[in-house]
Amino acid sequence: MKKTFTISVFTENSIGMMNRVTIIFTRRHLNIDSITASESEVKGVFRYTIVLRTTKEQADKVIGQLEKLIDVLKAFVHEESEIVHQEIALYKIKTNAVANTDLEQVVRRHHARILTVDSQFMVIEKTGHAPETQLLFQHLKPFGLLEFVRSGRVAITKPMKAFSTYLEELKAL
Repeated sequence: MKKTFTISVFTENSIGMMNRVTIIFTRRHLNIDSITASESEVKGVFRYTIVLRTTKEQADKVIGQLEKLIDVLKAFVHEESEIVHQEIALYKIKTNAVANTDLEQVVRRHHARILTVDSQFMVIEKTGHAPETQLLFQHLKPFGLLEFVRSGRVAITKPMKAFSTYLEELKAL
């Protein structure tokens, strides 16, 4: 049965690493719903957070393939209940909508915030899960939505074992 999984891949920072990671998914005909990359809590180690819908067996196979890549230090697969996650969305609205009190109510009701106001546009930010950011998108359309962008998932695991502990275990091998 297909479910949503979040895969965390810890790598060294090397050129072409994202391509080498994503090709593993392409070869298995798995569609990536979102991918984010950033520095991790360990100096020199980068973290890719990848979201996909697949079976647990396929996700486990992908982890095995990822860990065979040079420069991949460790990869993990997480179910939804094992992580805390958020996304960020930005919405660009025509500035003439600012005078509309309904817009202010929509922003407040969705716990969003106004980042900037320009003579021609304003930018609103919403942090949350994809359905929440999508709902705000629907509510902002009538106000003259000019642009919309949503980040990929950013996730932290609930288990308390720190990644640095895994690195120490790897060094001991």
